[in-house]
Amino acid sequence: MKIITGGVCAAKGYKASGVHCGIRRNQTKKDLALIVSEKKATTCAVYTRNLVKGAPLTVTKGNISDGYAQAVICNSGNANTCNADGIEIAEKMCELVQGATGVDAKDVVVASTGVIGQPLSITPIENAMDELASLLGEDGNFDCASAIMTTDTIQKEVAVEFEIGGKICRMGGCAKGSGMIHPDMATMLVFITSDVCISKDMLQKALSSDVDATFNMLSVDGDTSTNDMVTVMCNGMAENDEINAEGESFDTFMKALNTVTMTLCRMIAADGEGATKMLECNVTGADSLDTARTVAKSVVCSSLLKAAMFGADANWGRVLCAIGYSKAEVDVTKVRVSFSSDKGEILVCENGAGVPFSEEKAKEILLEKEIDINVNLGDGDYSSKAWGCDLTYDYVKINGDYRT
Repeated sequence: MKIITGGVCAAKGYKASGVHCGIRRNQTKKDLALIVSEKKATTCAVYTRNLVKGAPLTVTKGNISDGYAQAVICNSGNANTCNADGIEIAEKMCELVQGATGVDAKDVVVASTGVIGQPLSITPIENAMDELASLLGEDGNFDCASAIMTTDTIQKEVAVEFEIGGKICRMGGCAKGSGMIHPDMATMLVFITSDVCISKDMLQKALSSDVDATFNMLSVDGDTSTNDMVTVMCNGMAENDEINAEGESFDTFMKALNTVTMTLCRMIAADGEGATKMLECNVTGADSLDTARTVAKSVVCSSLLKAAMFGADANWGRVLCAIGYSKAEVDVTKVRVSFSSDKGEILVCENGAGVPFSEEKAKEILLEKEIDINVNLGDGDYSSKAWGCDLTYDYVKINGDYRT
């Protein structure tokens, strides 16, 4: 397993592009992305459980109900959510892809991100489709990753190369996400492409299993989006024997998928709105996986702890507090907590009580860009990780006038 370049274009048979079509006011920002596979691909997705869902999710769910897709179109700047004509607009976007590329409209994944409740005009998208299609290329991954961004400050993409059954395989992905991130079954917008040959049932099993340990363990601000979706397309062009059951090949595929999703998780956490630090909570010693996950996510979701991390304040009591209200069955008298970064590690709590430590050393550790919050529950062999970021003044500034 090795990291390579290329993002969503790294695997065989994929091209991508991104342009500014006019949905966003800033003409320097791309706002329309397209990914096309040379061949129809086995495709699956997971979606937000928010009862308020963007129209594109409804259309996508219908389009890939047969387990296949061949293209992805995504706009930024407008979520196409809570609009009376939302379904019509999303379906029209798919039809525009068909007209420009020849891909059947029913084989298109459609996604939107941005402001909720604002009508989305099809005109700028329609006017840009010919250019968007003409720019499709095997080096279009960066433009594609740029076009799906909203308040993101960096493009988020990764790709890996691995071997299955003697065949070289590749997988790549791009994501957008900076605020309104607190997933429930999916997160933000994530598009993953691969040339592996895998059955639709095993692909769905792989993705559903993976998101519980990755994207569902990520939180920036506690708000679950209306448009969260993760999709995976596998066009089989690596020509490996189809993966249709668990075994070595499936395990390798899962490892590749987890490498891609874990990397994107960390990128999203580090780029949280207004964030200056990426937080990773490592929970060990839990009596069950559910307990480990519940505690880890409760800690990274704590606004008080996130604020303390912004101030480089080793206020470990806020970790215990978050564990206490997580509703996990935990014996707090066994809990051990430490903070660590590239500057070292410092123990701050043992057996549920504070221990003497150097405030100066703790501050040095917590001033780093990536901070680990290590929690040992002392009650079993299960573990889990969760990712988040600090809470800063800029988060309020960004969201105070986001719409206007």
